[in-house]
Amino acid sequence: MHTVRQILRSKENHIQTIEPQETAFYALQQMAEYNIGALLVVEKEKLVGVFSERDYARKITLKGKSSKDTFVRDIMTREVLYIEQSASINDCMALMTDKRVRHLPVLEENKLVGIVSIGDVVKQIISDQEFTIRQLEKYISGAY
Repeated sequence: MHTVRQILRSKENHIQTIEPQETAFYALQQMAEYNIGALLVVEKEKLVGVFSERDYARKITLKGKSSKDTFVRDIMTREVLYIEQSASINDCMALMTDKRVRHLPVLEENKLVGIVSIGDVVKQIISDQEFTIRQLEKYISGAY
């Protein structure tokens, strides 16, 4: 079974962060530029939150606020779930499913080392299943 570490190795692991005093508008610009759905909020090299499209939709749009006048710190998710590199992909998927999150920061010894998305996890699971199917097909065809 693959681990979170292997997912991070297989993708470009540029960690996009933002500081809490930036505006939500600037955060959205960054997310659009990098084609991502969430930014990790970092202050003095410490992970303090996550700002996601969901935060924007629920805490700005639905409340009639302006993204240019609202700071990331005021709407970010402060209770940050995270996972370690040694965790299995199944553990990662279970945590994301149970807590209904689409992005998980990866921490190692309290240091931010990456982020995995639900898309990263699903892609790896599909790849693992395709490998298993190919191996079974080889086994079956070689048995005759």
